[in-house]
Amino acid sequence: MTGHADRDLRERYVRRALEVAGAASDSADVPVGAVVYGPDGAELAVGVNQRELTGDPTAHAEIVALRRAADVVGEWRLDGCVLAVTLEPCTMCAGALVLARVATVVFGAWDPKAGAVGSLWDVVRDRRLNHRPEVYGGVLEAECGAVLREFFARHRR
Repeated sequence: MTGHADRDLRERYVRRALEVAGAASDSADVPVGAVVYGPDGAELAVGVNQRELTGDPTAHAEIVALRRAADVVGEWRLDGCVLAVTLEPCTMCAGALVLARVATVVFGAWDPKAGAVGSLWDVVRDRRLNHRPEVYGGVLEAECGAVLREFFARHRR
C-alpha cells in the first residue's frame, strides 16, 4: 500500500471503521470500530468493543473482527488481510494481529496511554517476531479522536 491512491484507500477503510463504531454508539462500550478486508479488498468482517456488553475482557473491536474474519475465511491465518480500526491497537490486539498474520494495520487515533503499534509500545514491528504487518497510523486521526472525546465527555456528565 503505497502512493496517493492507497492513501485514499486507507482513508476509505478507516471511514468504514468509523461507521461501524457509530452504529454501536448507544452501547456502554467505548465506540471503537474495526473492519477486516480480504486480500482482494472485500470486507470480510466488522467488530466493535463489546466488553461491557459481554463481560469479556478480550472483546475489543479488533479481536471481535478477527474472530469473525477467521470464521469467514475458514482458518486462523489471515494472510494478505488488512485490519482498519479507529483507535491504535493495545498490546493484546497488536499481538493477535501478529499471530493472525494480518498483512496491514491501518488505524485512526493514536493511543498514548495504551497503544502498542507505535505509541507506548511497538509490538507489531518487533524484529524478534516472525511476522510484522505494515502499519499506517493517524489516518483520519481528528475524526476518530473526536468520536472518542465525545463518548468520554458524555460519560463524565
